[in-house]
Amino acid sequence: MLQKHKQHTAHPLISAGILLVIIGILLGLFLYANSEKEETLTDEGSVFRRARVTQILTDSCEQDPRAQNAYRGEQKLLVELREGPDKGQTLLADNAVGIHTDFAPVKVGQKLILHISTYSDGSSMATVYGPDRQQMICVILGLFILVTVLVGGKVGAKSIIGLILTVLVLLGVFFPLLAKGWASVPTALLLCSLIAVACFIILGGCNKKTLCACAGTIAGMVLAMAFGLLAQRLLLVDGYQAEYADALQNERMTGTPFEIRGLLVAGVIISSLGAVMDVAMSIASALSELKAVDPQLKTGALWHSGMNIGRDMVGTMTNTLILAILGSSVILLLYIFSMNLSGNQFLSSSFLAIEVVSSVASAIGVILAVPLTTLCASLLYGKK
Repeated sequence: MLQKHKQHTAHPLISAGILLVIIGILLGLFLYANSEKEETLTDEGSVFRRARVTQILTDSCEQDPRAQNAYRGEQKLLVELREGPDKGQTLLADNAVGIHTDFAPVKVGQKLILHISTYSDGSSMATVYGPDRQQMICVILGLFILVTVLVGGKVGAKSIIGLILTVLVLLGVFFPLLAKGWASVPTALLLCSLIAVACFIILGGCNKKTLCACAGTIAGMVLAMAFGLLAQRLLLVDGYQAEYADALQNERMTGTPFEIRGLLVAGVIISSLGAVMDVAMSIASALSELKAVDPQLKTGALWHSGMNIGRDMVGTMTNTLILAILGSSVILLLYIFSMNLSGNQFLSSSFLAIEVVSSVASAIGVILAVPLTTLCASLLYGKK
């Protein structure tokens, strides 16, 4: 029991110190990335406001059997603003309904987001941007957090904190840094490494298990990055062949210095982070428990045990990772399938090359995290 206690003892002061250093670095990067940020407006006087439908004046919407009975048509509405300096004011708004806009025509009492454009001559025009989904999104996220905490307890609550940190870093630091012209690949590797260390310390504190998991995760991401860079060079693709690259190039032409070529591999690093963290922590935790049960285990025995455990994890984790990447592109895959491409066309398409780089490089990171974490853990736990 004493040995088991030693294996899992965390050092709260060291843990707090490391977390403070990481948070300080991220905060400094956040302040730098968002300094002197220029506001971009689509039109002078263009705003988005929450509103509620009070009356439907005209409605020409009909179901189209050629589009699985989706609605098409236009509506003229009277809407009441629910926020802003003109809250309570009633406006006339146009709503264009189609399969690419709204799921169905709006109804009286429905909440929506209104796009109001005011022109230099004092005239204005209001159009429906879309349904107001903010409340339901908060409900769904709240249910996710509730289920995670109920099932996972304190560990689940800590994982939610780590998830929130990850999202905040990506949205508040990573993207603004890219907008300032930072290289996408090293920036993604740096921020993902900081996220991994912070999340592991939040979950388990500072101990040998956390050290092994951090080392395995960072090493796995580095190898995924290296393989991704090699694969995209061999396949002659980069971020410029990815979806929405043209839109980013337009932004680059107007003065935002995005580094587009490295975005494909930066995505590999980010997508592999979660899976590599999972594998690294699972192996480090398993070897920690083995050492606690049998303190006489040496480095060689721990190595063999860790590799046996890791081999069982590799198949399911890589399958999960690749299917998750392919599943996010199912609509594009179906479109390509409907084109009846020949084998040569499909195998030489930039789409397939991009998917190979993304999925295989991420899987390589997960696979190689197994021996790297096992090596680190067996060396640490194998010593007396």
